[in-house]
Amino acid sequence: MKRSWTWGALALVLIGTTWGCGSASADGEEMAQGQGFTRVINVEVMPVSPQRFVEEIRLTGSVTASQDVRVSAEESGVVREVFLDKGSHVHAGQPLLKIDDQVLRAQVGQARAQADLASQTWERRKRLWEEDSVGSEMAYLQAKFAAQQTQANLEGLEARLERTTVRAPFDGVLDERTVEVGSMVSPGQVVGRVVALDPVKVQAGVPERYAADVHTGAVAEVTFDVFGDRVFRAPVHYVGATVDPENRTFPVEAELRNPDELIKPEMVANIALARRVLDSAVVVPQDALVRVEDGYVAFVAGRDPSGPVARRRTLTLGPAQRNMVVVTSGIAAGDSLIVVGQKSVADGDRINVVGTRD
Repeated sequence: MKRSWTWGALALVLIGTTWGCGSASADGEEMAQGQGFTRVINVEVMPVSPQRFVEEIRLTGSVTASQDVRVSAEESGVVREVFLDKGSHVHAGQPLLKIDDQVLRAQVGQARAQADLASQTWERRKRLWEEDSVGSEMAYLQAKFAAQQTQANLEGLEARLERTTVRAPFDGVLDERTVEVGSMVSPGQVVGRVVALDPVKVQAGVPERYAADVHTGAVAEVTFDVFGDRVFRAPVHYVGATVDPENRTFPVEAELRNPDELIKPEMVANIALARRVLDSAVVVPQDALVRVEDGYVAFVAGRDPSGPVARRRTLTLGPAQRNMVVVTSGIAAGDSLIVVGQKSVADGDRINVVGTRD
């Protein structure tokens, strides 16, 4: 009984001590809060100055050759000679291959003999009829038309003989050759493919909302992922007159010089077209802005009698481009925009500027 009473008394003492400690701790928090400590937040700022801003229309397009032709045979026969292999550079009119022309050569020889005979007959009939009034007018006309007919026949056969040599239609590269020596070809059969790679065309579809902003003569900046940051400039030489009803875009084409033939057809191109240029705009990084329910705000470094403080500004934004945005109201040139720490401050907070960004 005595031992039980002793343990009970000890428990009451411990409980009382615990209550006493809890009351002291609470009083300490209230006291710390009552002292009114002001937090100071470290920030970095960026001076705001007017600058040139180019709003761009960014598109994804593809490259096509300026000329791309599948060359076909115009005469039938067996391929007797191939002059160039695929991948070779060619000039306009350069022979690519030769089709057997033995039969046509014989026909040309025969037609030439007939044309010579008809021409001489016509000359004699003409002299006799016009100078001596010998013969009949019908014989005179028959000789005249026979000379014309045989000459036309000869020219036709000579043209066919010329077509037995298949030639490059323009300067470029023989990208494909589909026949070999001994192949039998017929008129219209594709024997090769010639592509012109300098210049090339860059094609893309522009959303219809930009119809008033794109025109021929504008200069497009073109980049390719494979070439890193290298920028190519290409003038726009074609703007489509109609909008595709399926994707609501209209086509544009820009001509891009390609002397080294590094750019190849069907490559994916990133295209930037200038929509408008603002010569003196307030431009700030988008990540310096803070999203709120009714739009965006930013914080600038200001001062009051106690020192540097953060000031909240409600913004009206203009066009944006590549993580930069135009501010039409809310920030002015000369302000010091908080770019690091802006999400940790509130209007009137004390700040410590630890760095300035250019």
